[in-house]
Amino acid sequence: MPVPPAIEVAFSDTILSIAPAPEAVDSYLAPGWIDIQVNGFAAVDYNDPRTPGEEIARSIHALFSTGVTRFYPTVITGSPERMEGALRNLARARESLGEGEAIEGFHVEGPHISAEDGPRGAHPRPWVRPPDLEEFRRWQEAAAGRVRIVTLAPEWVGAPAYIEKITAEGVVAAIGHTQATGAQIADAVSAGATLSTHLGNGAHSVLRRHPNYIWEQLAEDRLMADFIVDGIHLDASFLKVALRAKGIERSVLVTDAVTPAGAAPGRYRVGELEVDMTPDGRVVLAGQDRLAGSGLRMDRGIENLVRMVGMPLANAVRMATTNAARAGNVAGRAQGLAAGDRADLVEFRFDPEGPRIEVLATWVSGRRVFARDRDAVF
Repeated sequence: MPVPPAIEVAFSDTILSIAPAPEAVDSYLAPGWIDIQVNGFAAVDYNDPRTPGEEIARSIHALFSTGVTRFYPTVITGSPERMEGALRNLARARESLGEGEAIEGFHVEGPHISAEDGPRGAHPRPWVRPPDLEEFRRWQEAAAGRVRIVTLAPEWVGAPAYIEKITAEGVVAAIGHTQATGAQIADAVSAGATLSTHLGNGAHSVLRRHPNYIWEQLAEDRLMADFIVDGIHLDASFLKVALRAKGIERSVLVTDAVTPAGAAPGRYRVGELEVDMTPDGRVVLAGQDRLAGSGLRMDRGIENLVRMVGMPLANAVRMATTNAARAGNVAGRAQGLAAGDRADLVEFRFDPEGPRIEVLATWVSGRRVFARDRDAVF
């Protein structure tokens, strides 16, 4: 693999300039990773309204050590009181913690999803319910107006009107955990939906060959799609085909990380659910074999894109940075390493033989928040 060209980057809270540097280097500098779906990390549950702020801070620092600089804590299907409580707790953490700047906003996944086994995934069935604008208003009040992504199933009566309303307020409407028809997906996109949430998952285990809701979303050029690339949720053949269908420009890497991600195997909670982290890295409902989120870290996801589909490193990084910024409407992050963008940066070494990434340092708005030689976490 060729040695990356040396560059000099001048920055404060934003990138000021980039210029060639005279000496060769053995590390890479990239925009910091953006993860638009994180349910928890480092044994910390973002869906529990009682999670202490210091634990949320610890989990964010662990994310910094993987190269993540901006992320969307994700609240899944639960009782109205629990979901609003989780959002209120996370919003309080964002405002009070030194690490809170990394919380770009919040992603609400559910409760307006399919109630059917398969598409519902691990979401608790008793709390599945139809889209409700009044409930959305309560989420925004609890989250101080920072709900930025809502994942829903477009087959609900009234879903297009709901999508029109929330997207008019700058919220990303994402399609997920659905069994919608092609016509229902098209109506959702025409109403303003722009993203497919973890496409290929949250689906029936057996589908008709065609038409089906996965093909319909792959074929819809107005939709970006995000993928969980942990080698467990999707196999290499599906991932290759899906990436060819969407094109790199419409593809996004997410972790869908839950509480045990970045922690030891064992039993944990995700909201109301008990889950097991198995020794091989699978996160399943306790005592079952049904996936319930992932144990993925973003740096390992980038490695997996290179390993599983032979993707060039630059494209894998793009899926975790500028593409994620566009999909999630992350301000100041759409250009990458360019003057004017936020100085969210990650320095890393890359061993193509692994492939393996070693994160050396991470900056958020020009402030160094992690350095391998100073405060390594893993």
